[in-house]
Amino acid sequence: MNREFDGAALMKKIREQRPVLTPRGRILADFILQNPRKVVFMRTRQLASVCQTSESTVVRFVSQLGCPRYSDFLQAMRDYVDTELTLLDRVELSSAVEPGKERLQRVVFEEIDNLKQLYENLDMETAAKVADAINVSPGIFVVGSRHSYTLAYYMGWSLSKVRGNIEILKGSDTTAIDWLTIAPSDSLVVIVATSRYPNELIRLARVVRRLGQKLVVIADSAICPLLQFAHLSLVAPSRFIPVFGSPSTLSCLINYLTFEVASRNGGQVRLHQEKIEQAYRENDILFNLEKTGEIDSPL
Repeated sequence: MNREFDGAALMKKIREQRPVLTPRGRILADFILQNPRKVVFMRTRQLASVCQTSESTVVRFVSQLGCPRYSDFLQAMRDYVDTELTLLDRVELSSAVEPGKERLQRVVFEEIDNLKQLYENLDMETAAKVADAINVSPGIFVVGSRHSYTLAYYMGWSLSKVRGNIEILKGSDTTAIDWLTIAPSDSLVVIVATSRYPNELIRLARVVRRLGQKLVVIADSAICPLLQFAHLSLVAPSRFIPVFGSPSTLSCLINYLTFEVASRNGGQVRLHQEKIEQAYRENDILFNLEKTGEIDSPL
């Protein structure tokens, strides 16, 4: 979603427009302002029913706020609520779902919906620019913190299989500032950021811009506070409020970017991978089926 319609801006707009709304519009505005955690789970029919109005009135209301579709309104509300929820709140939300197969179904189908949204809404032009930047930059630092460090490590590890000069930094380690400070000015820094956005990543984004390096931010929401510092950014939002994070869309996006980078320089990628495979063989790094007879049986 365009940052013009992020959750915080949307709530502010509702408060500002409330005095000039119709009576039904004020009822909708009041309910949304007072119950954002409920609204995020409501369809147009449900919101219309609880506010004793029509679905068409709800649709017109969100359109007046600048949201092209009701789904855009819900995404903005989801982002707004997500930033406000504590870990305890998230666990409480998840506990409302029946355990066992029902919970598995919910988790699987939510991730499928998220991936579908990524496919339908990813900014392909920006994605191509990010892949180009990764391909041509002489050195790349991939940074994450807390939950996003897992994704940053996956991205750095994957990119190291298609090109050289990849460094993975943990944003919660203050030495990350040291490494970025002494890095060449033509380095590319990729920060992976997920809600609830650790302050150390925001500080690192400021450092990168101050140092004059190029910054790419990969985030899970249009209201990610790091986006304001990015030269290029890609957002893969979740349609649902994650309890412990929703890694499918971001890991899929990272996988796609890795393939894009590999496709841009096939000859050199092959040489790079041959060198890696040789190191694996010479140092007996990975399991080899041909050597299974050499492994002692546990029996």
